[in-house]
Amino acid sequence: MLGQMKGWEWLIIAALVLILFGAKRMPDAARGLGRSLRIFKAETKGLAGGDSASMEAVEPAKTSPIASEPVTPPVVDKPTEG
Repeated sequence: MLGQMKGWEWLIIAALVLILFGAKRMPDAARGLGRSLRIFKAETKGLAGGDSASMEAVEPAKTSPIASEPVTPPVVDKPTEG
C-alpha cells in the first residue's frame, strides 16, 4: 500500500495530520520523538555492549523544583473558647 501511493496522496495525508494535530503541536511531537529515539538507541547500545558508558550520553530527566520540595501543611492557630 505504501509503495503504491503517489505524491499527491502523501500531500493529502500530510494535510490531514496537520489539521488533526495542529501546527503548534507538531514541533513538540517531533522533538519528543527525537528524544525517545535517542534514548532507545543509547539503551540498545548499552544492551549490546554491556557497559554503562552509554548511559552517560543520555540526558537525565528534568524534575520540577516544586515537585522535589517537601510539602508542609500551614500552621493554623485555633481560637480559644472563652
